[in-house]
Amino acid sequence: MAVRAARELRADARGVTAPLGFRAGVACADVRGEGSPRSDVALLISDQHATAAGVFTRNRVKAAPVVVSQLHLRKGAARAVVVNSGNANACTGSQGLADALRMVKTAADVVDCEPGEILVASTGVIGRSLPMERIRAAIREAGEHADRAQGPLAAEAIMTTDTRPKESVARFTVAGVTHTVGGMAKGAGMIHPDMATLLAFVTTDARIPAGPLAELLEVAVRTSFNTISIDGDTSTNDCCLILANGAAGGPELELGTPQCELFAGALQAVLLDLAEQVVADGEGVTKTFEVRVRGAADPEQAAQAARTVTTSPLVKTAIHGGDPNWGRVLAALGRSGADFALDRCRLSIAGYELFAMGRPTSVALDQVATALGQPRCTIEIDLGVGEAEASALGCDLTSEYVRINASYST
Repeated sequence: MAVRAARELRADARGVTAPLGFRAGVACADVRGEGSPRSDVALLISDQHATAAGVFTRNRVKAAPVVVSQLHLRKGAARAVVVNSGNANACTGSQGLADALRMVKTAADVVDCEPGEILVASTGVIGRSLPMERIRAAIREAGEHADRAQGPLAAEAIMTTDTRPKESVARFTVAGVTHTVGGMAKGAGMIHPDMATLLAFVTTDARIPAGPLAELLEVAVRTSFNTISIDGDTSTNDCCLILANGAAGGPELELGTPQCELFAGALQAVLLDLAEQVVADGEGVTKTFEVRVRGAADPEQAAQAARTVTTSPLVKTAIHGGDPNWGRVLAALGRSGADFALDRCRLSIAGYELFAMGRPTSVALDQVATALGQPRCTIEIDLGVGEAEASALGCDLTSEYVRINASYST
């Protein structure tokens, strides 16, 4: 219900600038060096002090902006986020670190705050230096005309191989005050988050301390972005950042209270919505599927089983071809590391039970194949060894994915 509400609001809201006290600006730095006029630099500004938190890639190859933002978030506060697309600023040595800090310093001058209050993110090609003079000029330009109306433009500016921007909004009320959570994300390939995903930015006009904010973000990421996979590859630049500025004027939210649970629900709704949008816009994707696992020994094993199925190339190609090849699902479960009892295992695809109690059922496979022609389906699995459950989101693997990545330099 909450996710649907977030989607309904997206049409007339402004993503990350829907919460009070946030502005965005965009500009073109021609980061890719192709002479393109598209905006590729975005600046997200909170008009007042904001608590902040982030979740980052656990890939041991970390891009320079990830290192800088992790350092700045030790204070638990931020005034702005500066982002560029088209270049990841990853594996660029000391020059890359210096360039990330120059982006921070330029943004701090524009916002009129300390450099330590600026978070930075980059996405795009790995191993190339940034065109810093053009980027610094673009940051200044973005700051000059930043306003609330440019939230959707910021969502477009951070895209790489995405075909459409990804935004979401949810609202909740505490003590008669309406609060808003807004978000934007980018990502279409190299998606198998091991913390957050791609780049995601969330704002709220609720007032909440940095510690609880970080804790709630970790939980929300674990059950949203960390349940999706497009191609099984984790990125060097993954980050999910959140700023909470309290501009709505409500009371400070305390962890463990019903009021804070309302915020947690709104945050979860926004991240789940963004995660689903990312999967649906995966490179070459024509279909998406959800894997629901129950009967697991513990939640971790349930999640591992679900993710193994979503990342199996054989399962993904079967979904693409509309082939009800349930044996591929069982094979993926068998190598997932999760405990399960084959003689108690049950498996359904698109609502049809195909395997139960150690043997195939008598369902007509042509009926299942017809159901798999829809753009979304569900695979349900009962491992038969416990009470834990988890779900994961995946997509089909197509020849178009191969074509895109065969011609896209890392």
